[in-house]
Amino acid sequence: MNKLIVIVGASGVGKTALAQALCKTHNFAFAPERHAERPFQALFKQDPKYALANQFDYLIYRAEQERELRTGGKPALMDGGLDLDFFGFTRLFHTRGWLTRPEFDLCRRFHALTRSLLPPPDLIISLSADSQTVRERLASRNRINIASGEDAELLERYVNEWLETVPESNILRLDVTNESAEYPISAPIILDKITTWKTSTN
Repeated sequence: MNKLIVIVGASGVGKTALAQALCKTHNFAFAPERHAERPFQALFKQDPKYALANQFDYLIYRAEQERELRTGGKPALMDGGLDLDFFGFTRLFHTRGWLTRPEFDLCRRFHALTRSLLPPPDLIISLSADSQTVRERLASRNRINIASGEDAELLERYVNEWLETVPESNILRLDVTNESAEYPISAPIILDKITTWKTSTN
């Protein structure tokens, strides 16, 4: 089964930009979030009643991407992913009151069942940045954002709570506050980590 690497963090921290920078220097199979193609994202932005449909669509979509990537022949890279969508965004939307407790529990059951059928990521790259950087990056993006800059601290807390259940050897934590779009500092660190990780697991 093919190896899977995921990049996680709050909205606006730079997950997509980092993934694109890595793909320019390494031959990854890449699965982006593709927010514009999700059928409920814009509806949810306009009306919270679409929160459950949106989250279920994302959880299914990310599980489908994982299954496809695992069958490929290249190292696989995901921007976000199944676990971030549940432990980060589904929890956030429940906290904000957009998902009821039964709706959240439905998502939890789906995630738990799916993760029992699909192995967890082999390497998690966890990104963080200061709040000003996150707000500026969110403001510069041409995409539908559900989570705001004010949600970044809460999302980071939820991600860190999830990561506490993951072996530390499977996590690479990076502060990308001062990175440019090409990630000249972080990209070499990540590629070196992947090389070391692949050597140690062979």
